[in-house]
Amino acid sequence: MAAVKYYFSSVSSSMDMKKKQQKIEMILDGKKIAYEKVDIAADEESKKRMRELCGDPKALPPQLCNGDEYCGGYDAFEVAVEDEELEKFLKLA
Repeated sequence: MAAVKYYFSSVSSSMDMKKKQQKIEMILDGKKIAYEKVDIAADEESKKRMRELCGDPKALPPQLCNGDEYCGGYDAFEVAVEDEELEKFLKLA
């Protein structure tokens, strides 16, 4: 099982959220980083777990964790990609 967990929602009316989720998947796939997709729309427990890990009861996907360690959301992910520190951000290095 992949250490990186990617929390996303398969059900969203937000085009912005969908684009962010697509970009995360495209980058992780492109860099061949293994990750486990967790759909919070399909499982209420997963949504609770994501929000618990984020420390925010209103957190929205996409969110990234390494096991039970919170890495960050989309904005932090994007900064890590731009700074070429994705592995550090995902706590893989």
